[in-house]
Amino acid sequence: MTTETTIDTGTNELLCAIRDRVAVITLNRPEARNALSDNLTPALRTMIRTCGEDPTIGALLITGAGQAFCAGGNVKGMGAHRDKAKFEMPFDAKVADLQERQRLLTGALVAVRKPTIAALPGPAVGAGLAIAMACDIRIAAQSAFISTGYARVALSGDYGIAWLLTRLVGTSRARELMFTGDKVDANRCEAIGLVNRVVPDDRLQAETFALAKSLAEGPRLALRYMKDNLDEALLFDFETARDHEAERLIRLTTTADHKEAVQAFIDKRKPNFTGK
Repeated sequence: MTTETTIDTGTNELLCAIRDRVAVITLNRPEARNALSDNLTPALRTMIRTCGEDPTIGALLITGAGQAFCAGGNVKGMGAHRDKAKFEMPFDAKVADLQERQRLLTGALVAVRKPTIAALPGPAVGAGLAIAMACDIRIAAQSAFISTGYARVALSGDYGIAWLLTRLVGTSRARELMFTGDKVDANRCEAIGLVNRVVPDDRLQAETFALAKSLAEGPRLALRYMKDNLDEALLFDFETARDHEAERLIRLTTTADHKEAVQAFIDKRKPNFTGK
């Protein structure tokens, strides 16, 4: 029997529920295409940290309410309606403030040592696209699309979008997407490797949750080490990455989960992992 626990995020602009060891985090400003806000964004940072550190949670699933994933920053707030105190901050203070906000959002999401999935029911734009790309896996509804968006407001990008985009689609495509800000439909996103798969709109939530649940039921420490290995594949030379990979595998051979997996294979049954 499935049980669901609702988590108080401190605002109705962000919802969080724990179901079958999956933290389902929903950006909940559908009237604004789930654009980031002074209420939503801090709550999202808190939920990423809290769920990422909670040993009872096996996977994070981030999605958006209504017909969008996240439209990125509040464009109107970039003009005359911007926060006066921040507007008057010295340049270095503004830079440090943004760096810290980035570190606690996409930085924290990339650092989560358990599987993370973004479910895109609709557009993911600007910082919203960066959030989706900071997840391990992206699944898009057929009607979804992405856009970097920054060129349209004469900005260069934030939240690590250039780094994330380059590693997903390569240098040439990343530059095209950044320079033009073009809308890219779901099928094209799948073709260039920006999303892992495209599903019918009415199947998005069911299929992404099924994947998240299957990963949450997996061997936690092995998945953590897989993420370490995959991250290091982008940082180190082959010999260094290979040696670290070997060390992690030997550590895993001593775990209860490894022994359970072998016994389950012999017994022809589904393993019951405990994270030990």
